Amino acid sequence: MSLHKSVLKPAILFSLGLAASGCALFSPQDSRHPRVELKTTQGWITFELDREHAPISVQNFLSYVCEGHYEGTVFHRVVPGFVIQGGGYDVSLNDRPRHEQIKLESGNGLSNLRGTLAMARDTAPDTADAEFYINLVDNLKLNPHPDIPGREHGYAVFGQVVDGMDVVDRIAALPTHAVNEDFANVPVDPVVIVKARSRSCRQ
Repeated sequence: MSLHKSVLKPAILFSLGLAASGCALFSPQDSRHPRVELKTTQGWITFELDREHAPISVQNFLSYVCEGHYEGTVFHRVVPGFVIQGGGYDVSLNDRPRHEQIKLESGNGLSNLRGTLAMARDTAPDTADAEFYINLVDNLKLNPHPDIPGREHGYAVFGQVVDGMDVVDRIAALPTHAVNEDFANVPVDPVVIVKARSRSCRQ
């Protein structure tokens, strides 16, 4: 199973000056492993990001966090035994404006293991923007495999859950339904990101 951003439908992309806004949004005390907390309607999830191995993906994710992009978005794709995915759509499954797409950082030494955080993307490698996923199991097939056709590029891991994996599993166990051909695994009761915060964001 691939990890495309919601069924290959073109994303709404807005060039918001990621690098420039990032410099203004982040605290100079940033460490190599900043933390992000998500308050969801199912509970809190805390991530530790890995700036050392995935600097572009971490900067991108923190930009969205610090700008408040994720608040009010949902986990729109929940597949038990695979992943939960979110970050791009509101409760009505309307697309949120997004930054320019980023360079793929797969093959960085981080593997798609249970509890890791990674970027969703379209078919082409450098197409990730706001959407992310959390691995529910060891999804080694999502790592790059240069010798396997169709799996050359893989998906970029840039952090891991350090608290709240029970919440992730709770979300994974929720009943889902197909809303339309683009959204086939949506929780019947929406799982909303109520708050996204990081000490790396300027107050």
